[in-house]
Amino acid sequence: MPLQIDVITLFPEMFQAITCYGISGRAHRNDVFQLHTWNPRDFATDNYRTIDDSPYGGGPGMVMLPQPLDDAINQARSRQRTEAIDKTHVIYLSPQGTLLDHEKILQLSQLNGLILLCGRYEGIDERIITRQVDEEISIGNYVISGGELAAMVLIDGIIRQTPGVLGCAESAKEDSFVHNLLEYPQYTRPENYRGDSVPSILLSGDHAKIYRWRLQQSLGRTWLKRPDLWDLKHKQGLSKEENELLEAFKRTQHLKIN
Repeated sequence: MPLQIDVITLFPEMFQAITCYGISGRAHRNDVFQLHTWNPRDFATDNYRTIDDSPYGGGPGMVMLPQPLDDAINQARSRQRTEAIDKTHVIYLSPQGTLLDHEKILQLSQLNGLILLCGRYEGIDERIITRQVDEEISIGNYVISGGELAAMVLIDGIIRQTPGVLGCAESAKEDSFVHNLLEYPQYTRPENYRGDSVPSILLSGDHAKIYRWRLQQSLGRTWLKRPDLWDLKHKQGLSKEENELLEAFKRTQHLKIN
């Protein structure tokens, strides 16, 4: 059964980026997942289709009203029940949520039904979070205009983990962050580009040496560029081979500096 995704959004047209283009677009055409959008304005009860109001207690901006969101989520739940999904998972894309990482993507990829709630303005009425939301997720410590882009990031990450979506099954296994390591550097033709040559080991045909070189580059890049990720990898523990490769990488960096 295809993964069922319902999105509560004031801008449903934005999600054509997911359903019409790239890997996720192909997956959508192949019925790997189904995506339905619900505009809260369609559930407003007044002639102006009002979906926001000023916050109690004062302050800048507007807050999204509870009733249109509540009704939209209930409609999405009802639709998913018609697809034999009794328990769907409601996620509010929020800067107050848990920071999205690869492990969370893997967890969510095991579910059959998701409802993604995209806020706007100063956010949504807190009562909707307590009544309807199972989990809040953030894609980073910065501010964007609404939850739509965050929802698309989440959807794309989940779809990549679905078997058969990527052209090569190994691609997902070798992505950055899979083993708390950044990916090794990649090269393609020509062998020499404006004076810069492809590392000779990649042209050697010796797969064991290529594997060790790539592992060393992944270890070294993570150690250099992402100390936060390196801490996670270090807590997992390094094998004897990984320790040796990393020490050799550090020596090359020392030589470069000096």
